[in-house]
Formats: sequence, C-alpha cells, structure tokens
Amino acid sequence: MRDPVTVNRANRHRGEVEAVIDGERRILCLTLGALAELETAFGADSMADLGARFAGNRLKSADLIRILACGLRGGGNRLSDEDVAEMAVEGGLAGAARLVGELLAVTFADGNGAGSRGTNASP
Repeated sequence: MRDPVTVNRANRHRGEVEAVIDGERRILCLTLGALAELETAFGADSMADLGARFAGNRLKSADLIRILACGLRGGGNRLSDEDVAEMAVEGGLAGAARLVGELLAVTFADGNGAGSRGTNASP
C-alpha cells in the first residue's frame, strides 16, 4: 500500500502557511486584524516598528505563542493564546520558531522574495 499524499492547503500568495499543531494540520495567516493585534500586544506604533521587533531575533517564548495564536486565528482557528500555549507544535520549540519565521516571511514578502506587502516593514 502506498503512503497517502499530503496536499498543502495553504496559499502562500495570501500569506498562509500550514503546520501540524497538536497532531492536526492547521492554516496560519497574519491577517490585518492579526497584525493589529500584534501591534497592540507588542506596543508597536507602526508596521515598521513591528517589523523591526521581529527582525531583532530576540523573541521570547511568550512572543512565539502570541504570534502563533494570532496566525492561527487569522487562519480561521478559534483558539486563545492560552489554548495555543498548551498545544504541541511539530518539531518542538525549534519547530515553533521555524514556523513563526516562515509565517513572518510570507506575511512581509512581496511575492518576489524581497520587500514588503505594502507595509513599509520588513523583518
């Protein structure tokens, strides 16, 4: 018997990524609402400030939880930050960090691998 083919449902052109979290394939997306939530949570005055914070490579584990939770909610998952804090990301802490990096990269990319998606910020 052949192994099942896994189909990626994420649309990277829309800023979506797919990940296995708590054993389920889930879509994450930093929508405008999710980005606004992150600006408020991190005390950023602008998208440029938010991008600069992410580019600093000094994210705490609580920051990873917040970004993942916002991405999950943006992808249509009804989960609180507290729910996400209790979930297991495939690959553990390193997997969560890679996932956040990928999510930020597709969010701020302009489709050509450089620049931003009209946000004037780049991580």
